[in-house]
Amino acid sequence: MTDSTQDTPAADNVPHPAIGRDIIAAGIRTNYHDMGEGPAMVLLHGSGAGVTGWENWHGVMPDLARHFRVLVPDIVGFGFTERPAGTSYSIKLWVNHLLGFLDALGLERSIIVGNSFGGALGLALAIRNAHRVSRLVLMGTPAGTFEQRAAMARAWYFEPSLANMEELLKTFPHDPSFVTEEMVRQRHEVARLAGGMEAYRKLFPEPEPGGQSRQVKGIPVDDLRNITTPILALHGRHDARVPLECGIRIATECPNADLRIFANCGHWVQIERRADFLFETIRFAGETRDWPAC
Repeated sequence: MTDSTQDTPAADNVPHPAIGRDIIAAGIRTNYHDMGEGPAMVLLHGSGAGVTGWENWHGVMPDLARHFRVLVPDIVGFGFTERPAGTSYSIKLWVNHLLGFLDALGLERSIIVGNSFGGALGLALAIRNAHRVSRLVLMGTPAGTFEQRAAMARAWYFEPSLANMEELLKTFPHDPSFVTEEMVRQRHEVARLAGGMEAYRKLFPEPEPGGQSRQVKGIPVDDLRNITTPILALHGRHDARVPLECGIRIATECPNADLRIFANCGHWVQIERRADFLFETIRFAGETRDWPAC
């Protein structure tokens, strides 16, 4: 594998494991990780305070890299990717940045694996650029319009502190014991060094004062019906952030979508049901080549 990119300098000269390599994508200096050989698999992170591609995926990257070339970017507005002054965040910008990333690495066609916001971004890419996506694996992905409880909406007002980060992260898994001190510390460090709440707030409406829930809009149903890319949707039965109805909607409306539902699992399938995530993803994505995936 050839690579003409350079390592990304640490923000403020502070090293952090989320800082990887550096490439210009759609004119934006983009932080990313690159592991393994084989068909290209691009892992797209979710949204929220302190999120990075590495933070979402480092627990499964080495296993996936045994079968694929695994590429993990920080999408503009998140992590350690450059945020040009005056940037107006939108799905169009995010799709263009992802396309620029694929182009910069010479990737004509890739497997896309997306968590939450990353899943929605993968769907948006497939709507008008289906030729760039061989398969989609989606986890906890917004689809259509759904209600989100007010307790989940408090993340809109997040202010960086260790205590606030711990409280926030414990709303993601079904079992809060999956949130470790190390996870809290690392995401807090990213939030402190890199910020990132402006892009997150662009994704969601501000909660109504005193409201018990808010309406969130994912990829419209009419667009889902036009996505013919093979899809594997993975969804936790107890996902409090993006309800199971969204996974069912993807499986119902997308012509070539399958759905796996995981019991005792919240928003982090790749963490809460790690072995199952790896099995399902490697098997499904491995159907793009001529050898057994497992």
